Amino acid sequence: MGSTSIEWTEVTWNPVTGCDRVSPGCENCYALTLAKRLQAMGSPRYQNDGDPRTSGPGFGVTCHEDLVERPLRWRKPRLVFVNSMSDLFHPEVPDDFIARVFDTMKAADQHTFQILTKRPQRVARMAEQLPWPSNVWMGVSVENARYRFRIDHLRTVPSKVRFLSVEPLIGDVGSLDLSGIHWVIVGGESGHNARPIREEWVTSIRDQCVEAEVAFFFKQWGGRTPKAGGRELDGEFWDELPEDLAADI
Repeated sequence: MGSTSIEWTEVTWNPVTGCDRVSPGCENCYALTLAKRLQAMGSPRYQNDGDPRTSGPGFGVTCHEDLVERPLRWRKPRLVFVNSMSDLFHPEVPDDFIARVFDTMKAADQHTFQILTKRPQRVARMAEQLPWPSNVWMGVSVENARYRFRIDHLRTVPSKVRFLSVEPLIGDVGSLDLSGIHWVIVGGESGHNARPIREEWVTSIRDQCVEAEVAFFFKQWGGRTPKAGGRELDGEFWDELPEDLAADI
């Protein structure tokens, strides 16, 4: 378990580390930068280098057998972001390893697990092979209008909660079909090379969520640091959660 400053979750669990760039949202990947730093510090989990064309030092895809059952030891219920340092549905992660991760999530039903992927085609292909208990939420990243197709794949997955991470928002996403979607997270990019975000892109998504009665969470404007631009939108903080979870808080 790792503590995290990510506003929409509580802890992270990384049975897999490492990934590859697959779309423009990956260009300034925070996890890749962190993996390089952890490798330099000697962390044993980040010694596998990835393809320098798409990944980097310490960011080769690595499955950690000793972490698969870790959440079973945590007694206190938590919101758990699965693989903040990877993508569970990366093609180099074996089917049977993914199945074991899902078995752990099903058994650890005191927790709520949030999975986020940029590879929803594989999720859709594997969906019938996996258990989908109510404590497993499935999400996809959508950084601009070109990647809205990921939402269509997500809609086919029998997860109780399906969510979108529109972060980093680097372009107008246009009109969203939010049918079957329960939660939308939006955020600007942060870091030295952060790409700009426009207010009208954010308010358009917010207004579409309000119209569709979908929970909306605005994470940050971004900038040089995650907190540089603050979190207020039209003078308010938007911290909505899916209805079933919000009712328990």
